[in-house]
Amino acid sequence: MNVMASKEDILKKYRSNIREQFDMPDLSDIQAVTYPNPLLQFMNMTKSVGGNAIEVEAGRDVNELIRELFPDAKEIASNLPEITIATRNPDEVGRARDLNGTDVGIIRGSFGVAENACVWIPQTMKEKAVCFISENLIILLPKSQIVNNMHEAYLRIEFNDYGYGTFISGPSKTADIAQVLVMGAQAARSATVLLLPE
Repeated sequence: MNVMASKEDILKKYRSNIREQFDMPDLSDIQAVTYPNPLLQFMNMTKSVGGNAIEVEAGRDVNELIRELFPDAKEIASNLPEITIATRNPDEVGRARDLNGTDVGIIRGSFGVAENACVWIPQTMKEKAVCFISENLIILLPKSQIVNNMHEAYLRIEFNDYGYGTFISGPSKTADIAQVLVMGAQAARSATVLLLPE
């Protein structure tokens, strides 16, 4: 006898017990927050959630900037072609745990959200663990790709062949135990968004 039910079996049981269905609400009348300068709001909000946002000057070598930010980093993971200082490639490791010990993980964001400093990260690498296992996370984001709020953000979410994506906002942190703030409890200890020129 199979003790574990499949996901579809569980969902089928839930659906069979639905007594009344409701239409989705009309969200077109919601007046979501907007900002006169979404980029500035995004940068300020990133700082308030414990992260860092840096506007990168046109012509600036991103690899040199990363080296300046993390001069002691020995293991740098990225599959981005412009990152030439990477020592690990999340597309080429055998298992996710092979990324353990990554000092800096460098990924690309699609767009940022001014109201909460979230960045939409679609999975673009074989091992998405690089987004969470790295001690320090760097997100490359075009500064023109900042939306005001989550209402705008949800309209822009797209998945690729991996079928996975996540919002990341600042470093991982928790104060669940004894109300003491712990950085890096479930993921990166620091998160830096490099806002790239057009």
